[in-house]
Amino acid sequence: MEAQFIEFDDDAKIRAKDQARVLALRQKKGWFFRLMLGLVLIGPGVLVMIADNDAGGVITYAQTGATYGIGFFIPALLLSGVIAYVVQEMTVRLGAVTHRGHAEMIWGRYGAFWGWFSLIDLVLANVLTLITEFIGITLGLGVFGVPHVISAIAAILVDALVLLVLRYYTWERVSLWIALGNLIFIPLALMAHPNWSSVTAAFSNWNIPGGFTPSFLFVVLANFGTTIAPWMLFFQQSAVVDKGLTVRDIRHGRIDTAIGTAAMVAVALALVILTGSLVHGMPGAGNFDIQQILTVLGQRLGSVGEDLFALGLVEAGTIAAIALTASTSWAMGEAFHWPKSINMPARKAWRFYLPGLLSAVIAAGVVLIPNAPLGFLNLTVQVVASIFMPAAMMFLLLLLNDEGIMGKYTNGKWQNIAAFSIVGLLVVLNGIYGLSVVMPHLF
Repeated sequence: MEAQFIEFDDDAKIRAKDQARVLALRQKKGWFFRLMLGLVLIGPGVLVMIADNDAGGVITYAQTGATYGIGFFIPALLLSGVIAYVVQEMTVRLGAVTHRGHAEMIWGRYGAFWGWFSLIDLVLANVLTLITEFIGITLGLGVFGVPHVISAIAAILVDALVLLVLRYYTWERVSLWIALGNLIFIPLALMAHPNWSSVTAAFSNWNIPGGFTPSFLFVVLANFGTTIAPWMLFFQQSAVVDKGLTVRDIRHGRIDTAIGTAAMVAVALALVILTGSLVHGMPGAGNFDIQQILTVLGQRLGSVGEDLFALGLVEAGTIAAIALTASTSWAMGEAFHWPKSINMPARKAWRFYLPGLLSAVIAAGVVLIPNAPLGFLNLTVQVVASIFMPAAMMFLLLLLNDEGIMGKYTNGKWQNIAAFSIVGLLVVLNGIYGLSVVMPHLF
């Protein structure tokens, strides 16, 4: 027990320094100090949204554009951005009000049964998602001739180094710099010289290309799965807590999340526009895997275009692996009352860091299995994430409507309408997909 208090004291001292920095900036006048305050408070929202454009998401969006072009999914991705913001804004409020992570709140409020349910849900989804990150990293570095084994080991070492060596504030800043690389797909889309009239026409002529089929629904679910996933709820709420944000910071947390959402949607649109312009319409494009798409990009944009896409794939996998391992460690630490802060040194909080890094090692091992169906596995992981999401959302909504927890910061009427509509949409899509599998003749 004494050791736990010492660990808590170390964490509290480091976090107090970060909060003192924020307080000092708040007390100063002028636009410069307001800008500096905003930059200091930015972090969890941008990270969660850009990490959501992970390697699996990049591959999914690229395959979506190659298969269906730029018609249906341009408006759909804008809608998915709104959905992601609505969901993640709730985690900002919950973390800032309670100063507790998502796993800790579920265990404390609803007991061990639902705590185990949500934890197993999260850890399983995180390991599956990490598999897609290592797929992206190994394929991306493979373009430069790096063997898959070396790529996987290097990715694990980078993840471990960032997580174990840096305290929260520095970990967040380094992660943000890595996340900036996600924007590389925007100039790539411009290099494709897309037909912008076709892009704008997607809003006035929104239709399902090829009709409503099980394969189309599978891709829709995969796109939703890469836009909102259970790990995002746990990650952002725990990051808000570890950062030390309070109710005074909710407004900045919303701005942070909005900036991240805009970046996420811009990159997703760029990927669909890129492959929708250069790959869609080619014979067999609907069945192209990411390696075939990379080959086409190399033919159309030259080696520079292929190399930039490969680097973007590596970055997307790296930043998401960092976020996912942190998410797993936070959730496990919160559930079992272990040290649960990135501010803690590894020698004192090894139980906190171990689950996240172990999940990364397991995922890397799966990717290195010879002849593993990586392309199919990537889309399947995104669909699994969308199937797990309604249960995770229900816990979030129950907590956000609990006045004993949230006080005056409970969900308003329109927030609940939007949130329950999102849950309903996911349930309906999952139900239709289930029917399409069991009774394909209906579609």
